[in-house]
Amino acid sequence: MQVTSVTRYVLVAGEASGDILGANLIAHLKALQPDATFEGIGGPLMEAQGFKSLVPMDRLSVMGLVEVLGRLRELLGIRKRLYTACLQNPPTAFIGIDSPDFNMPLARKLKQAGIPTVHYVSPSVWAWRQKRIFNIKKSIDLMLALFPFELPIYHQHDIPVVCVGHTLADDIPFESDAGAARQVLGLEGINKGPVFAILPGSREGEVARLAPLFIEAMKLIKQKETNATFLIPAANAERRLQIEAILQEANAEAILINGQSRTVMMAADAILLASGTAALEAMLVKRPMVVSYRVNKLTYAIMKRMVKVPYVSLPNLLANETLVPELLQDAATPANLATRLLQTWRSFTGDKAIQAKYLDLHKLLRRDAGEQAAQAIISMLNKEAK
Repeated sequence: MQVTSVTRYVLVAGEASGDILGANLIAHLKALQPDATFEGIGGPLMEAQGFKSLVPMDRLSVMGLVEVLGRLRELLGIRKRLYTACLQNPPTAFIGIDSPDFNMPLARKLKQAGIPTVHYVSPSVWAWRQKRIFNIKKSIDLMLALFPFELPIYHQHDIPVVCVGHTLADDIPFESDAGAARQVLGLEGINKGPVFAILPGSREGEVARLAPLFIEAMKLIKQKETNATFLIPAANAERRLQIEAILQEANAEAILINGQSRTVMMAADAILLASGTAALEAMLVKRPMVVSYRVNKLTYAIMKRMVKVPYVSLPNLLANETLVPELLQDAATPANLATRLLQTWRSFTGDKAIQAKYLDLHKLLRRDAGEQAAQAIISMLNKEAK
């Protein structure tokens, strides 16, 4: 493929999953365009690839319709600064990575200014707020979708789209060894009972809502499985302090681990986690799981009226059936979480059909995502240059 001489990209990622995708994309773009430079907003993985983050990524990490209102002025200010910077020094392309409520309005204004725009990770227009597709068409020159089921709505509206798969599916082996993961984490001496991974999220707000519930569920599980061990990965130092305080308040015990959430999931026999990309990762490491989430009550009421699909977790959406239990909002009680996690753990080993579906979905998503995305972006730019 012809490689263009233009070599400056502005990327914006707003959370840890976007940082993973962004770092992988940058690595592949650099392989095709060694002189390219990258700046915008990103996390430590992107920065390790030579990316210059103009604003700390965690300033964009806010979830929910109501929750964002408290940060609206700051978010609008950040977006205006980026827009002005791009007009003053137009990049080769603007690449928004997920975070559509932040990135799409910026992309639309930049496209109107003649700057090529790409969005990586399709917004869930197939699930809710479906009229957004018309704004997406006005905002981007190329959509990079992660999942095959997302393509039809873009084809229907003549929006250029490429399904690139997911970088997690590329990185994670088809089989993962719990024993090896426990060695990496230094857990060889733990009790011989079951090991449960507890992942209450990476954002301050979701940890505040979910960690107390999850920890109370841990205590109930411990009553029935007295030799159980609980592992909680902390996304950063702030989350570790937050989780430690919640554990102390609940008079509960768990092994806290700095980062390494994937290794924690691999080391576990079953996983209790917040809905999000972690559910996809849990599926890819082939572990039974229970997915849960709580948001502000008003946010939930609004979203419940707007969502058009029966599932929230990616394994269920990909399979179009209930592969994993989802306990959301009022259903997310400690008793329910504990009961369903134990049931799921006990049944998974003998459920070969579920295991086979996990593997089939893994194979479906393994497409060398970073390479596919980089090639698609350069192909788009070459077409526009002709």
